[in-house]
Amino acid sequence: MDTEQKIREVDATMAMEGMPLSDEDKSRLRDIFEGKTTVEETVQVLIQKHSPPKRPSAYERS
Repeated sequence: MDTEQKIREVDATMAMEGMPLSDEDKSRLRDIFEGKTTVEETVQVLIQKHSPPKRPSAYERS
């Protein structure tokens, strides 16, 4: 099964659940399937992207 077929299958499954893949999601999957990155690296990037900025603690502010 080639990369594009895998992406279509994942997209179809997600669409059945009401969550179709965005173009950005498809690009991430393509990079993973082609060995350009790993799932772990991709998850870390997404966590950083969607986490609120770290606020300094009271100890760090003094």
